[in-house]
Amino acid sequence: MSPESPEKETILIIDDSPTNIVLLSELLQESGYTVWIARDGETAICKVTEELPDLILLDVLMPGPDGFEICQRLKSNPLTDEVPIIFMTALSDPVDKVKGMNLGAVDYITKPFRQEEVLARVKTHLKIRKLTRSLAKQNQLLKQEIQEKIAAEASLQKLTEELEKRVEERTAELTKAMYDLQKAQVQLVQKEKMSTLGQLVAGVAHEINNPINFIAVNLTHVEKYIEDLLEHLQLYQEKFSNPGNEIENHAEEIELEFLVEDLPSIVASMQTGTERINQISVSLRIFSRSDTSTKVAVNIHEGIDSTLMILKHRLKANENRPAIEVIKQYGILPLVECYAGQLNQVFMNLLSNAIDAFDEYSQAYSYKELELNPSKIIINTEHQEKEQQILIRINDNGPGMLPEAQAHLFEPLFTTKPLGKGTGLGLSISHQIVVEKHGGQLTCNSVPGKGVEFIIALPLY
Repeated sequence: MSPESPEKETILIIDDSPTNIVLLSELLQESGYTVWIARDGETAICKVTEELPDLILLDVLMPGPDGFEICQRLKSNPLTDEVPIIFMTALSDPVDKVKGMNLGAVDYITKPFRQEEVLARVKTHLKIRKLTRSLAKQNQLLKQEIQEKIAAEASLQKLTEELEKRVEERTAELTKAMYDLQKAQVQLVQKEKMSTLGQLVAGVAHEINNPINFIAVNLTHVEKYIEDLLEHLQLYQEKFSNPGNEIENHAEEIELEFLVEDLPSIVASMQTGTERINQISVSLRIFSRSDTSTKVAVNIHEGIDSTLMILKHRLKANENRPAIEVIKQYGILPLVECYAGQLNQVFMNLLSNAIDAFDEYSQAYSYKELELNPSKIIINTEHQEKEQQILIRINDNGPGMLPEAQAHLFEPLFTTKPLGKGTGLGLSISHQIVVEKHGGQLTCNSVPGKGVEFIIALPLY
């Protein structure tokens, strides 16, 4: 390689699957990258400590130390902690993906691989790493210049001030670059989370819908058949009032009178159950609307109700607290042009946070004490014709929040929940959806000990 030729960027693949290694190696080498390979975590750690790659593609599930442990060990070593790590995983649970990013990974790609996605993410993070290195180097050089100029004669004071200004400008550029990167990561997590969640929920709804329709249709026939059989049995009893000891004994043994009375009730109960499952299926389909590219006119109340249906099991009483009461104070709303699936995710985040607060709050009180002050969530909707907007208020009577927490509420990765209980992305993502995607407002009012109120304002035009 001549001195003028650019140095190839090096990517280390850590994976125990020969198929994955061959696929990724060929793809990356064809794209001009140098590829290193390690089939297990220990080999990878030894290789990285000898010579640093520019990027690591790390499989989550491997024999021996898994990907999470390898990531943690690399990030805890000052020699290797700056090497960006992208997880490769077939896991569909967003919690596992967020866990990897909390350990220090910059991104993840899912199996089976999509070549365009792999190359796009690799190129993006190599570019970010190169930019970060360049900015850090420039920042360090500027700091050195400042120190040299400060030590110079007083006649150079003006130059020193100019250099300080340059440092501030460069620092501002670096801060903005880091903020943009953080914002892009949050958006990427949100997009992948909504895609995964939407596919999962829509799939579940579809799988429920087919068998429940089959059951519902056949229950109608079963009900008619049972009526016919009971009518036929009654005719037998009327025509043959003395059927003989054997038939009478059998009728007594199977409790025929009770069966005739109870069988229609059983069928009615089964019909009620199928209707309930059908309601759940409808709620799942409403919640998982795929609308990432186009706004559609929707009934906001349907989205709230579908979210409540999905959270119904969390609202019920448990061993630590009584049931959480939901009070719906719905106004008359017009249809709203919006990204319905994303707004449903906002409702899910806000309602889940309220339930989490009640669950944490309940640990400090007895069941009887909690019964004296029942947990409530009040959902109020209002059409403000003059302002051409709708308001959605979600209010709880939980423990509230401190002013210092409110000040950072919508910042990415900020959370007041215990370690392992929250990612710090829910409210940040909700703020982006309401403000940036819909041009609305998301605000919070809270007084410690008196609950929390979130207000969503959505413009109609």
